[in-house]
Amino acid sequence: MQFRQACASLPLSMEGGDDRPLIVAGITNPQTCVVLKERLLALREAGFRVVLISSPGGLVGRIAAEAGIEVVAIPIRREIAPLHDLRSLWRLLSALHRLRPQITEFSTPKAGLLGSLAAKLCGVPMRVYLLRGLRLETLHGFKRHVLLAAERIASACCHHVVCNSESLRAKALALRVAAERKLRLIGPGSSHGVDVERFYPGQDEVRAHLGIPHHVPVIGFVGRLTRDKGVPELIEAFEEVLGSVPAARLLLLGCFDESEDAITEELRARIEMDPRIVRTGFVDDTAKYYRAMDMMVLPTWREGFPNVVLEAAASGIPVITTLSTGSRDAVVPEVTGLLIPAGYPEAITEAVLRLVRNPDVRHRMGRAARAWVIERFVNGYVLGLTASFYKGLLERPARIPWRRWLRTRLETDFRGGLFGLRNLQSVGSGFSGVQGPAGYDAEPERRAHGEQ
Repeated sequence: MQFRQACASLPLSMEGGDDRPLIVAGITNPQTCVVLKERLLALREAGFRVVLISSPGGLVGRIAAEAGIEVVAIPIRREIAPLHDLRSLWRLLSALHRLRPQITEFSTPKAGLLGSLAAKLCGVPMRVYLLRGLRLETLHGFKRHVLLAAERIASACCHHVVCNSESLRAKALALRVAAERKLRLIGPGSSHGVDVERFYPGQDEVRAHLGIPHHVPVIGFVGRLTRDKGVPELIEAFEEVLGSVPAARLLLLGCFDESEDAITEELRARIEMDPRIVRTGFVDDTAKYYRAMDMMVLPTWREGFPNVVLEAAASGIPVITTLSTGSRDAVVPEVTGLLIPAGYPEAITEAVLRLVRNPDVRHRMGRAARAWVIERFVNGYVLGLTASFYKGLLERPARIPWRRWLRTRLETDFRGGLFGLRNLQSVGSGFSGVQGPAGYDAEPERRAHGEQ
């Protein structure tokens, strides 16, 4: 009774009347909608009915309206919260039971775990876990073990684990997150590529507005202002850069994040008080800010595939990033930018000064970066591959174990009386008397029963 009431609490507009194949995408934090919008829009334009499940937030409604998709708001916490997680799981079960999608795609750690588990329990025909990164890479001890177990459970519940980059796929395989046959990379990687008509080289429009002189070198950063993004190392390196280039400015696009990898209050105060560090806070449209940068630095410790690197490259500026998972796939070293080890402020300082002092090298790398992105990561190409992948899933029915299919068939025949005793007798004579539907794999069961 409670289950029916929970299902009935969903909006009536999500009930029948739409014969398009339904795909449900699920995330934990509403902020992830920013990087999902183009992907969801591409799936809708490819003929899918798209429903997004996310924690509530104003950003979700706006992105959903822009992409023309439906939303189910289910509170999901990022941190470990057993009682709240059980409530979230129940709501996910209710939503999926009501929606009955053909495909689910859950991503981010908590939504990936709870959503994939709910999809498995509801018997969704095709289940995909979109691996956007491995948060456990920067954790240690008990939390690392818990997150690794969560990643393995989410992957075990799904038919495919789609990885954002080749290095992420290799790391997931090394950690035994999933079997190699499940780990997929669509095209060159990236969740949605980059719009090269929106991100392009051009005249700076924001330096004057931000109080930055036109002639000074600007080092840019785009992302969450956290430890995992390498912000402590970046600030230390910038202070060293100022010793050689006192006029330099550091442009930070992003917000301070109160998550478990938040920077210290002391470091936050240093950032806020330094007049040579310019902060914008969260920026919805970053395109014009890249054109105010001479280079971008992303000293990250872990990524899936950093979209900001592609955006910077499309804008014609070189990128300095790390050899960490995901980020090393986004730069061609010495061609489109520079790769450095994570955790070394001196490496950031050396790389920044090299590009500041060599404008010809900087401009050459910027031109090569844009050409490389146009060749491999134009959003229409990447999103087209994604849509083709999901359309292909509709044509490949999930392999259902022979026992389960047989049990369902027997129950249907017995209750419905459509086939009578004749069919029951043919089943009793052995597995060879029953013909399974296309896509069902009988061989494992036959071998188990000694058939040849």
